Amino acid sequence: MVVVSVSPLWGLEVVEDVDEKERFDPTQFQDCIIQGLTETGTDLEAVAKFLDASGAKLDYRRYAETLFDILVAGGMLAPGGTLADDMMRTDVCVFAAQEDLETMQAFAQVFNKLIRRYKYLEKGFEDEVKKLLLFLKGFSESERNKLAMLTGVLLANGTLNASILNSLYNENLVKEGVSAAFAVKLFKSWINEKDINAVAASLRKVSMDNRLMELFPANKQSVEHFTKYFTEAGLKELSEYVRNQQTIGARKELQKELQEQMSRGDPFKDIILYVKEEMKKNNIPEPIVIGIVWSSVMSTVEWNKKEELVAEQAIKHLKQYSPLLAAFTTQGQSELTLLLKIQEYCYDNIHFMKAFQKIVVLFYKAEVLSEEPILKWYKDAHVAKGKSVFLEQMKKFVEWLKNAEEESESEAEEGD
Repeated sequence: MVVVSVSPLWGLEVVEDVDEKERFDPTQFQDCIIQGLTETGTDLEAVAKFLDASGAKLDYRRYAETLFDILVAGGMLAPGGTLADDMMRTDVCVFAAQEDLETMQAFAQVFNKLIRRYKYLEKGFEDEVKKLLLFLKGFSESERNKLAMLTGVLLANGTLNASILNSLYNENLVKEGVSAAFAVKLFKSWINEKDINAVAASLRKVSMDNRLMELFPANKQSVEHFTKYFTEAGLKELSEYVRNQQTIGARKELQKELQEQMSRGDPFKDIILYVKEEMKKNNIPEPIVIGIVWSSVMSTVEWNKKEELVAEQAIKHLKQYSPLLAAFTTQGQSELTLLLKIQEYCYDNIHFMKAFQKIVVLFYKAEVLSEEPILKWYKDAHVAKGKSVFLEQMKKFVEWLKNAEEESESEAEEGD
């Protein structure tokens, strides 16, 4: 290794060779970096140029941790996150900078340029940030805020991978509320750079989209607590995202359990009771539930591939499950949702194309569907899938319904 001095134009001049023993000493490396940073001052463009040039002479690969410690904290960090008293330090670092997003964005550019220039630093930088997050209790509130803003920007521009957030699930950090407070600043800067959809996509890639409630202790891991905490902190979009994720998870779990209960042949009254409890517990509306029940009912059978036989098979199967479906079509919107699900299913499964009208008539007779939603579906509430085929199939039945409706109205008038 060599010790270098820095010229005002960022040229590097060899002063002396370091003997082999000192070659592995991070103190020499630290002194060189700190001296150079001190000479550049707070001009971050000059800092970036200095770091770019220094990488050609100094051993960044070996001393990546020391380099990043200095750039973030001003010197080498001891375990726990404190700066060693007997070490040199510099004020040209994240922790000594102003506590605002604009300054952290400028520092993010320094890291971004450095890692683009020396690609091998990527892994070392991720390890450094994971370590810094574990050290959060050792930093002041202001230092934590700066690190959170910086991390948010670096996640947004792709310099960091969202997997680094695993460090925030450290039991002690969670227990003392450090993780949640840090996450507020981090997500604010991340969403400011991108948007909630981009943030969600990054979290999904590392399977962290369903773990955000773990930022709180076990006794506070509820959607209500998460929503209240982050909404009050000004992150309503994150609160809504977590609420939606929880709802999606609950729906998937409901469908899975429903299919298991059906395959076991559990009594319908037990299945209905279970579903209604889940609806209440997870605030799942009935129109959503009827879609889940329909999908579950249709997935329990190995359907015949012959079109002329599948309609008969479907009617027999659905007649058996009509009481279950009827329990979740107590609202007009639920009935309309079921009609659309049937339409989409019959279109997507080509052997069912001719079975649509038969299924609807069966459900009408079994009081799963009623007259008004069927007429509304026929008039203007259908979707484009197979529209012309299904409307033609339903034409005679709809005419019969309309006539029946007119007859009942005239009978009512005569009764008056």
